[in-house]
Amino acid sequence: MVSTAIYLQKACLKHKYIRTRDNSHIVERPERLRAINVGLAAAVARLEERAPTTAISPNDSNSADSLKVEEDADELTKALGQLQISTPSRDQQPAGLPVTFVHSGASVNILNNAAVKFVHGDIERDVYLENLKRWATESQEKVDKGASEIPEGYSQGDLYLSPGSLEAIQGAIGTVCEAVDAVVEGSRDPSISPVPTERPKRAFVAIRPPGHHCGEDTPSGFCFVNNVAVAAAHAHLKHSINRVVIFDIDLHHGNGTQAIAWQINEETYRKRLEVEGGAPSGQPGLQVYYSSLHDILSFPCEDGKAELVQAASVSIHGPHGQHIENVHLKPYASEADFWSSLYNGPYSRLLTKAAEFLDSTSGAADDVLVLISCGFDASEHEYPSMSRHQRKVPTSFYHAFARDAREFAERYASGRLISVLEGGYSDRALTSGAMAHLCALVDDLHGKREDSWWSVDNLTALEAATKRRRGGRPSQTTPPAPWLARTLEILASIDSSHTIPTASRAPVPPSNRMLRDRKAGSSRPSPATSPGKKAASKQSRSTRTALVSTSESDLTDVSTTSENDKDAEVAPKKLPRVILKLGPGPGMESASTS
Repeated sequence: MVSTAIYLQKACLKHKYIRTRDNSHIVERPERLRAINVGLAAAVARLEERAPTTAISPNDSNSADSLKVEEDADELTKALGQLQISTPSRDQQPAGLPVTFVHSGASVNILNNAAVKFVHGDIERDVYLENLKRWATESQEKVDKGASEIPEGYSQGDLYLSPGSLEAIQGAIGTVCEAVDAVVEGSRDPSISPVPTERPKRAFVAIRPPGHHCGEDTPSGFCFVNNVAVAAAHAHLKHSINRVVIFDIDLHHGNGTQAIAWQINEETYRKRLEVEGGAPSGQPGLQVYYSSLHDILSFPCEDGKAELVQAASVSIHGPHGQHIENVHLKPYASEADFWSSLYNGPYSRLLTKAAEFLDSTSGAADDVLVLISCGFDASEHEYPSMSRHQRKVPTSFYHAFARDAREFAERYASGRLISVLEGGYSDRALTSGAMAHLCALVDDLHGKREDSWWSVDNLTALEAATKRRRGGRPSQTTPPAPWLARTLEILASIDSSHTIPTASRAPVPPSNRMLRDRKAGSSRPSPATSPGKKAASKQSRSTRTALVSTSESDLTDVSTTSENDKDAEVAPKKLPRVILKLGPGPGMESASTS
């Protein structure tokens, strides 16, 4: 039986930076997904080597790996999805890995989806969602006129849109909801289908743009819709999942997710008090435990704004119905020091506090789902300018945490665990992190962790083997090692990045500049603690012109200083009075496929 599904979404490649032709310094780029795919392919290739083998007859036309590529977009892709990745040159091949790749064609209409409206909608009218659709649709026209596609008052440095962004955003949401459907339905009825590859217990969802900085109606830090929050809402509305655990392991605090979780918990707590006071009881409300392991010195806290730093340091468990745990990354002297002093010390609080939350709210039950906001930007291999505060983790952290989250999900949630891509910007950080993370999601819990698989030497060999070559030149002058050859086969079957043009990428230089150290005259403050309504913000024509300048110096200032866009200036926001639309809502529609 397949235990883990890997969800890929080609539409996510369509979200691009269009203000200038030179996008070599844009770190949140479509090519991130190829780096992820390289890591996923390498993980499967390595696990195949270690899996039990069975002799295969060369004449057995029915023999093939259990690794399948499933397509659900249209008749052509469905037909392609039936093809299996095989290795006819081998006399033996693995008996099979419990993993499947799903090339999703799922998409949702952000203006007509109950889960999206649950998180990002308004009582009277979905103003933010309507604006987001309009901004993306009009983006090319705005840029052609010399203006920015991002409205005044929002950060120009860490936000961008293109005509394909809406399709990417809606495809990302549709894919994560598709993963929720498969994982929840499969865990509740494992015999629902005689085909074992269709009902995974776990999933990794490789989508972009990321989402954890986006609040109810304010985009921030590359994020326009909160993918993980929408996944939680979809699970609640469609599958009666009433308790969701979110582990956020991105380098940066997921201020948007925390703000949304707070609002949801506040409304559920209010309803509970009303029932205790004599009001009629209705359907149980959603409760969310949110935890984050992050660098308190980086975005969104880099400028030292009190409300942002305080929000990223909250630890509250029970009072006012809140369940929030924040743990700050710290430097370490050696890997031994990391595991003994940090991972088994303060970092373990994410899991122990999650267990306390569930134990205090009915314990293990059928209404629990575990989500990981999986950012790889805390990696030891991330750009120096992104992790200049030296708050890093070794690559094996992504294996260890996935393993521990998996054990946690087995204990409390019938194994239901979905990991959703957030940040991670250098190719090596993405590839190594995805490789380690998937190995733990797929491999036996008692299997040995093979740290050598993502050693620097092996990563260098992997990068050389998978490097794109122009002019048809072979990427290898000598036959690659078997695991590299297998990686290339798998990568060729799952990667769609060849459909986008390749931009030359100059190295991203390190930067020590903080928000307060920027150019004279740049004094835009950071956002409020909780992403909320956009404050009215006026800018002079000269400032507006600078934001959309096409000169190389301006582009570099936007995209390579201070956290590579994430620490760019952010427009002022105010904390709104939020009333969530909870309770009986419209029927939750399934993610449609196109």
